[in-house]
Amino acid sequence: MIPFEKVETAYQALPNRVKSLMLSTVNADGTPLASYAPFIRDPDYRLYILTSGLSAHTENLGRTGQASVLMIEDEAEAPQVFARQRLAYDCQVTVVARQSPAWEALADQFEQRFGEIIQMLRQLEDFQMFCLSPLAGRFVMGFGAAYEVDGEDLGRLQQGAVRG
Repeated sequence: MIPFEKVETAYQALPNRVKSLMLSTVNADGTPLASYAPFIRDPDYRLYILTSGLSAHTENLGRTGQASVLMIEDEAEAPQVFARQRLAYDCQVTVVARQSPAWEALADQFEQRFGEIIQMLRQLEDFQMFCLSPLAGRFVMGFGAAYEVDGEDLGRLQQGAVRG
């Protein structure tokens, strides 16, 4: 059994090891859509994505106000492809108002993380920024090692592996 402290350290490190997340939304008919988006994260574990208004997931996010996200270890780094480290969150989604001080500060953080491309994206009026606030989550360290995220403190996991 992996020591819990090591599991929690891996949980806290995974969002820093990946630059994009898998995004799951649903359209007005309830049809699921899988996509992805580069992200940044704030100290309160809220995730921010910058997406084109031309993409289907942008419409879905704005309409439903919810999404599921997945961050997953790179296949090339995983000792076993069937047991990749992964973190899934169920999120409440809100729009960050363009031209607001928050939007500008977050866009600066995107530019720090992703470089010059953000300068161009900032100029495109169809691009929207969303805040994804985790409500619940699960971190999988490997086979038989799945842990619920502590809903009271998103920086922590609940001790004891869960099934299912």
